[in-house]
Amino acid sequence: MADTIADSPEKIIQVAGSITVGELAELLNLSVTTLIGELFKNGIIATINQKIDFETATIIVEELGLDVTLEKKEVATGPVREEHKLSDKAVERPPIVAVMGHVDHGKTSLLDAILETKTVEGEAGGITQHISAYQVTKNNRKITLLDTPGHEAFAALRQHGATLTDVVIIVVAADDGVKPQTVEAIRFAREANAKIVVAINKMDKETANPQLVKTQLATEHGLNPEEWGGDTIMVEVSAKTGQNLDKLLESVLLIADLEELKADEHVPAEGLVIEAHTETGRGSVVGLLVEHGKLHPGQYLVAGTSYGKVRTLLDFAGKAIKEAGPSTPVTVTGFKDLPQFGDQFNIVKSEKEARQATVANRLEREREAAETNVTSADILKLMSQKQEAADFNVIVKADVQGSLTSVIDSLRLIDTQGAVSLRIVGSGVGNISENDVHLAATEGTVIYGFNVELPPAVKRQAARDKVEVRLYKVIYELLDNAKESMEALIAPEVVETEVGALTIKGIFRTLKDEVICGGEVTSGKITPGLTARVIRGGEQLAEVEVTKVQRNQSEVKDVHEGDMCGLSLKTSKKLILEIDDKLEFFSRELVKRTLK
Repeated sequence: MADTIADSPEKIIQVAGSITVGELAELLNLSVTTLIGELFKNGIIATINQKIDFETATIIVEELGLDVTLEKKEVATGPVREEHKLSDKAVERPPIVAVMGHVDHGKTSLLDAILETKTVEGEAGGITQHISAYQVTKNNRKITLLDTPGHEAFAALRQHGATLTDVVIIVVAADDGVKPQTVEAIRFAREANAKIVVAINKMDKETANPQLVKTQLATEHGLNPEEWGGDTIMVEVSAKTGQNLDKLLESVLLIADLEELKADEHVPAEGLVIEAHTETGRGSVVGLLVEHGKLHPGQYLVAGTSYGKVRTLLDFAGKAIKEAGPSTPVTVTGFKDLPQFGDQFNIVKSEKEARQATVANRLEREREAAETNVTSADILKLMSQKQEAADFNVIVKADVQGSLTSVIDSLRLIDTQGAVSLRIVGSGVGNISENDVHLAATEGTVIYGFNVELPPAVKRQAARDKVEVRLYKVIYELLDNAKESMEALIAPEVVETEVGALTIKGIFRTLKDEVICGGEVTSGKITPGLTARVIRGGEQLAEVEVTKVQRNQSEVKDVHEGDMCGLSLKTSKKLILEIDDKLEFFSRELVKRTLK
């Protein structure tokens, strides 16, 4: 007898990111044997101590038909960060501002105008491809600006950007209104508990309609402008003419004053990794945002599983500096290898201590990675695949760690409906190498390069080994190509279209592979080349192909409902038809399947 949940209204159970089979069975009031059996039915061999993730647990509960709802318990993602408690010596610090919004609404152009530089032309397709950090001065006070990517594929990167910030400037084009990425940016800002300032850009355009933008934000997204009695500052600006840029920065400083932003300077420096890439002659080049303390050249840093000694310390403009205090974006060299985007960095006293810390961090990450043995991707693939899925193997190389993470995450989000299995064979930061080509050749793999180069010698090797290397500077073009490649691997779908029906009234000749008969068309029309199901007593006996259609002893192209006709039917084996057998005619074609 199957286990059942105790009689009660729908039960709500909170589950963290993963849970063991034994723990889940206990929460569901099921025997472990029953739960293991259900997992086995779905192609998963699990033990009592094996962990499954939240999505897999949800699927199993649904499969069991239990009156239970699983809710995901909110837990911290990524490395656990200890919250810094301010001392009574904390000092005022510059506000950290993320600039977000929909693609083409002018985020980078707005920053260019503020910085009085022209960098947008250097961005592929006019779209920011990774985070850039700057500092500007207004009223003798510094403001740190983070320019975050605008394409939806960089959702994960933008989310990291929001968690770094005190204020989010959401840029909305006055001539275009609120768009999906605008809504996404609002959500990220709220989740990060950041204050929101809206910059209504492109006010220089004749079609600008700031009132429409304000109405959309107020009525649909709860951002009510100050002039309407709300608490959201909205500034009408123009990156092209410079309209109200000073007012925008003053609004940020006003919020900073109200929030009383402070940091400790006289503590060991700590902060976050915001960029990481390699350069010939410089090695690992890492962008950091200092949150507390002061960072100096010569100090030992630990960031996740990487460490190094600060060899050079540069400000956002590439100028060497002697120290960097709170809210300051800097570029450092000296890391032994690349840290990951979003890693917290800390100061340690010696190289020995740095090595020990990175080993401990690496072990912790390996433990966390191994903690969830069965994922929702595994079980969904097993449940959805009625035939073996094709593999699409890729190697991904990118210019910086943040972009690499976003490209890989975005590739994994492409929904193949279980028909194609995406395999990331390898990945890394830097130009495409001979090792990449060698690995691709052994795996039958496509190499995707994002904002990286293909050296001539490596290009020759790729041609010799027949390895496809695809280089891109715009993320959505890379994703579109990957999607097309995966679509090409999907077997076409067989689509049947009902065409007509006939009732047999006479059988004139029966041969080994042919039957000649006659009957009345009861629906639709019949043409040569159609396929028909032979139905008797509600059951299908066989399928036949129509080779000829005759009417009044003359061969015709088609016959319609109500007509009497003769048919020549081709069969794969001898078929004995009877009077009143039904023929259901249909066409069958292969239709190329596409991805969502």
